[in-house]
Amino acid sequence: MSTAESSTDTQRPPILRCLLGGTLMGLANLVPGISGGTMLLAAGVYRHFINAIADLTAFRFKPASIVTISCIISAVFAAILFLAGPVKALVIDHRWAAYALFIGLTLGGVPLVWKLLRPATPGAVIGSIIGFVGMAVLAIIQAQQPDAVSRDGYLFMFLAGIAGASAMILPGVSGGYLFLVLGVYVPFLGAIDQFKTGVLGLSVDETLRAFPTLVPVGLGVLVGVVGVSNLLKLLLTRVEKPTLGLLLGLLLGAIVGLYPFQQTITPEIGDTLKGASVTAIEERTDDDGNAYMVAVTKIKEVEREDWPTEYFAPNTKQIAGAIGLILLGIFITAGISRLDPDQNQEQPNPSTNS
Repeated sequence: MSTAESSTDTQRPPILRCLLGGTLMGLANLVPGISGGTMLLAAGVYRHFINAIADLTAFRFKPASIVTISCIISAVFAAILFLAGPVKALVIDHRWAAYALFIGLTLGGVPLVWKLLRPATPGAVIGSIIGFVGMAVLAIIQAQQPDAVSRDGYLFMFLAGIAGASAMILPGVSGGYLFLVLGVYVPFLGAIDQFKTGVLGLSVDETLRAFPTLVPVGLGVLVGVVGVSNLLKLLLTRVEKPTLGLLLGLLLGAIVGLYPFQQTITPEIGDTLKGASVTAIEERTDDDGNAYMVAVTKIKEVEREDWPTEYFAPNTKQIAGAIGLILLGIFITAGISRLDPDQNQEQPNPSTNS
């Protein structure tokens, strides 16, 4: 190991930046379109995080690595736990506004990934095309056949967790977006909010009802973080430009599935929902006295978060509002990226510490 490598390994981690980066990563995992890896990069702690993951998965328990992971992960969980409910409500009740903001947050991350990619090579261009087409096709299939895949099984939730873990590692890839197109985004946020309500209310039953979703997704995230971090090291060492091009393509392709002017459709009696016929639309009340609607079928009750959506023709105010929210999202991501005073040194290539 060289002197420079040794210095990097023993350098004290920037604790405040790790806490800030972890908070931003937690928010990113709740917001489709914005990448947790990009947020760590913007906060100036991406290299510390990747190196710490590499150390711990290789059973090298260095104090700096332990502190880095502890600060980032604790901030991630705090942000997810306390903000999942509000973000879920925003998506359900104001979908077009939420999606417009998500588009802006996504576009704001493009210059950051492009800065890492340039000068572009033919391999980078091909990688970008593959990433864009793959993500766009996934979004189109999800829009046309939203119930084509069962999302109730533990295996599917586990695989969704692995997909979502990419947002913790890869700049430009949004785990929240992958959750969205896989159809587990709102149910996952609901399970987190249910878990928080159960814990704070000291309700064992309420807490346990969140486990069928949280446990398989959480295990998937754990497996994904370990696997993707090591795969990233390998790819960026051997095919850096095509890999970065692929990340850029995934980032741009995410916008296809975030067309903002969508709204929830109230199902009618006799409609098929989640593989069963709807027999009634009823109102329920949760433990806090809040009313919510469910569609009753012969198999299960389906809450509004799982009802189908449709595109609608926006009015002038909605178009203007969407444009404003897109610009706000771009401004937010661009502003976060300026937190790192020396981004040229914050390259997502951990190979120098391998």
